[in-house]
Amino acid sequence: MMNKESKKQYIEEMKKNFSSNDSVMIAQYQGLNVNELDDLRKQLRDKGILFKVTKNRITKLAIKDSPVKDLEKYFTGPTAAALSSDAITTAKILTKFAKSHNKLKIIAGFMDGKVLDQKEVAIIATLPTLEEARAKIVGILATPAQKLVSILLAPGSKIANLARAKSLKK
Repeated sequence: MMNKESKKQYIEEMKKNFSSNDSVMIAQYQGLNVNELDDLRKQLRDKGILFKVTKNRITKLAIKDSPVKDLEKYFTGPTAAALSSDAITTAKILTKFAKSHNKLKIIAGFMDGKVLDQKEVAIIATLPTLEEARAKIVGILATPAQKLVSILLAPGSKIANLARAKSLKK
C-alpha cells in the first residue's frame, strides 16, 4: 500500500513519462504469467520502450492534465502502458507478442495527438519502421546508379553493339 507521499511521487513520475513520450499503447495482460511479462518487458526495453503495469486510479490522475488525457477511459482492468517515441516499433512488438500469447490484448494507442483503436494499432504495426523505410529508399535510389555503372563497365564491343542497335532503330 502506498502512502500519500509515495503516491504523489508516483503520479509525478507517470506525468513525466506520459508527457515526454510521443506514443502510448495500452494493453490488458490478464492471464500472462510473470515469465511472459518479463519476456515482453525485455523485448520492449531492448528497443528503448518503457512498459509500465499501472494502477488505473493513479494513472488516471497522472494523465488528467497531459496530452494523452483522452486515454483515461481505457484504463480499466489489469492494464499496462507501453510508452515510447516510436509508435510503429511499439505496435509491432506488442502485436507480434499478442499473436503468440493470446492473453495480451491491445486495447488502444495514442500517436500524433490522436487516440487509436485496436484496428488502427494493428495497421500501424504493418508499417515499415524508420530503418526499414530508409533501406527501401536507398535501394530505390541505388538501382539506376547500378545500371549506369554496369553500362559504363561493359566492354567496348557491347557499347558499340548497343550504339549500332540504337542507330538501326532510327
